[in-house]
Amino acid sequence: MFEKGMTGMQTAFLETQSGRRLAYRYSPAKTQLTYVWLSGFKSDMSGTKVTVLEAWAKEAGHGFLAFDYSGHGLSDGAFEDGTISAWREDALAAIGALTDGGLVLVGSSMGGWMALLSALELGDRVKGMVLIAPAPDFTQKLMWPEFSFEQQAEIMGKGMTLRPSDYDEPYQITRALIVDGQNWSLLDTPIELSMPIRILQGMQDADVPWQHAFRLTETLTSEDVVFTLVKDGDHRLSRDQDIARLIETCASLAV
Repeated sequence: MFEKGMTGMQTAFLETQSGRRLAYRYSPAKTQLTYVWLSGFKSDMSGTKVTVLEAWAKEAGHGFLAFDYSGHGLSDGAFEDGTISAWREDALAAIGALTDGGLVLVGSSMGGWMALLSALELGDRVKGMVLIAPAPDFTQKLMWPEFSFEQQAEIMGKGMTLRPSDYDEPYQITRALIVDGQNWSLLDTPIELSMPIRILQGMQDADVPWQHAFRLTETLTSEDVVFTLVKDGDHRLSRDQDIARLIETCASLAV
C-alpha cells in the first residue's frame, strides 16, 4: 500500500518480524550513503526538518529513509503501548530491511537516543551521526524528575499518568516506558562509538537542556565530535537558519 508524501516520495508499509506495521518513505542511494531520519518522542516523519532533509538527500543522490515508530504517525499500534525497547527494535527492523551500505543517522530529540542505540548495534555500517537536541536517557534523567510526587506515585501505582504537551493534547506516560528506559541508559558509562558525530543544540531548549546534550560529548569515546550551541535556538530548531545549518552539517559528513 502506498501514499504520496510531501516530497513526492511514496509512503509504504513494512511488516516487521515482531508483527508491527511501520510506515516509511525510502529512496535508494546513487552514492555510497543512505541518510536515516529518526524522529523524536510523539513525532513522526511529516515534519519540516525531515521533509527538507529528504528533498536534499534525493537531489544529492544519497539514499534516504524515514519511518514512523509503532504508535506514531501512520504506523500501527497505540502510543501508550510503546517503550524504548520497542522503538529501538522498530528502528533496527526498518534500517535492516530497507537499507544497504553506509549510513548517516540523523536523530532528533528521542531520535538521538535511537540513533546512538542503533549505531551501537550496526557497527561499521554507520559512517556518521547528526543529533539534534539529543535526549538519551530522557525517561529517567529528564522526564521522571519533572513529575510531582503524586504523578510518580500514579505511574508506579496505576501504571500511567497524563503529561501536558506544548505541541498536542496531554498524552500517557506509562510505568512500562519509565522502567524499560532504564535498560537502555547510556550516559553513565562510556559510549563506545568512533564515527564522526555532530550535535546541534538550542540554548533556549525547554525540553532538553543544553547541559544534558553536552554531557553526551563527554561520554562518547569518538574523538571526532563537534557540539554546536545555538544561543537563540529552541528545541525544534526548525527555523530556516536552523534547517540550513542541519543540511550543511549533514552534507559535511558525505565524504
